[in-house]
Amino acid sequence: MTKSTVLNATHRARGARMVDFGGWDMPLNYGSQIEEHHLVRRDAGMFDVSHMTVVDLRGEQVRPFLRQLVANSVDKLKVPGKALYACMLNPQGGVIDDLIVYFMGESWFRVVVNAATRDKDLPWIEAQAKPFGVAVQERPELSMIAVQGPNARAKFASLLSAEASVSVLALGRFAAAEVAGPQGSLFVARTGYTGEDGFEVIVPEGDAVALWEALEGAGVGPAGLGARDTLRLEAGMALYGQDMDDGVSPLEAGLAWTVAFDEGRDFTGRAVLEAQKAAGVPRQTIGLVMDEKGVLRHGQPVHTASGVGEILSGTFSPTLGRSIALARVPGGELGAVEVDIRGKRIPVRVVKYPFVREGQPQPGVLA
Repeated sequence: MTKSTVLNATHRARGARMVDFGGWDMPLNYGSQIEEHHLVRRDAGMFDVSHMTVVDLRGEQVRPFLRQLVANSVDKLKVPGKALYACMLNPQGGVIDDLIVYFMGESWFRVVVNAATRDKDLPWIEAQAKPFGVAVQERPELSMIAVQGPNARAKFASLLSAEASVSVLALGRFAAAEVAGPQGSLFVARTGYTGEDGFEVIVPEGDAVALWEALEGAGVGPAGLGARDTLRLEAGMALYGQDMDDGVSPLEAGLAWTVAFDEGRDFTGRAVLEAQKAAGVPRQTIGLVMDEKGVLRHGQPVHTASGVGEILSGTFSPTLGRSIALARVPGGELGAVEVDIRGKRIPVRVVKYPFVREGQPQPGVLA
């Protein structure tokens, strides 16, 4: 049974092309995917991300529980409202899911997990939480709207009272606050999945349509999953299930920066990751740019001096005007790299990603 968000009728009324996304009926675009992409890069766009799963963790032992549950260190979270991107691992070091952890208080942390992984995430979290006496509460009555782009924060803040506006505009990166909205309380986080500044706003389901319409009135345009995918790939952000899964470690997925080998903390999967780090990672994730015509796509073989890998996420980048990709290839020296496109090997350049940050190509991306 396909699920739908409270904004489903709103999307359809605006002519959205709807697709199945992880069991949810979601908007792919509202007309031109490229125009929606540029809207977010140059002004302000919004996405319905209400399919994401919000989970509240409560109890006296939430911090010790999270120190074991995720590979990043929640001990970095010292100020209420601060957030942390982290991977939740299985005992083999594979990524069960990537998520954001919000520290609201010593007995209350909030996590947001991916929609497509909800059915495996929740039982795993509940089982790991039990010995710590932590209560795991899913919050299906909450919706989420991501407002992204260089003008997104100002346009969203214009809908709030003077006091609430000051609060949200004062938020640092990867921080959240609860403020009064036009209808009711809002949980506003300065996070996102586009490489642009902006907010992810958690709103009671009953207020979501009114907030969406108010944002439209403030000059924020709707954007669908198509633009979200090209934006996040330009920003070098991994997509669960495509760029990583429970058979890939964060070290192999280009997410070593999310792993904290802090002393005295035995997080799930740590021993496997330490062994990988010591021996050298068997697979590595690299960024690719193709200067010739054509499009890099998922599954295409990637030939390197160390062996053959494959494209994970690949697309035409509207910002750069050429094709880009994330690929997983064997560890070691790469040499000249080529991608097999319909039987023809095309040379590509290996570059550091993100490819684009806040609308600007990053150094070395454009030859």
